Amino acid sequence: MEKTIAIVDYGLGNILSAKQSFIKASKDNGIEATVTITNNAKEIDSATHVVLPGQGAFEACMLGLKNIPEMINILNKNIIENKKPFLGICVGMQLLANVSYENGKHKGLGWIKGKIKKIPNEGMKLPHMGWNEVKITNKNDLIKENSLKNYYFVHSYYFDCENEVNKVGITNYGINFTSFVCKENIYGVQFHPEKSSDQGLEIIKNFLML
Repeated sequence: MEKTIAIVDYGLGNILSAKQSFIKASKDNGIEATVTITNNAKEIDSATHVVLPGQGAFEACMLGLKNIPEMINILNKNIIENKKPFLGICVGMQLLANVSYENGKHKGLGWIKGKIKKIPNEGMKLPHMGWNEVKITNKNDLIKENSLKNYYFVHSYYFDCENEVNKVGITNYGINFTSFVCKENIYGVQFHPEKSSDQGLEIIKNFLML
């Protein structure tokens, strides 16, 4: 069956490179897939997989989602109720939390319990930018082996995840922080798989196969 991938465009995200990486991963692995960038909430209903990319500030990203008529309601219906595979990337992952403390206090989607906090910068440059290791701590379907691999990060805030069962990957940058979360059909990565070479494409391939 052909996969239909909806990449949500809410005005703040690395949209084109994300789309190209999903097209490449599908072609390289013989997966029939149509990849669409959309800001039409109704197109989420016809998708088999949903991707929420993100870059910039948490508040602006949430506002971008809210400004698309019915988008949050339809995301909740498709992801929470209908259990479609979902991948949040960078700020798209952070939006899964209950609340963010970036430039004030802002409510998130609340799909995975946690808070978004600033990385302590004692002796550490912010943003945390470049390649860093992800250590897998819980089994999941996107990174199936437990060996350390490097992925590309650009961020100053991290997901303080409340429940251990939702923490599937950790990274060290001054502190150990959760860089990969999962809850049932919902996945979130703080790093950018679309900028992370072959290991990033492997994650995308595994997501497409869900």
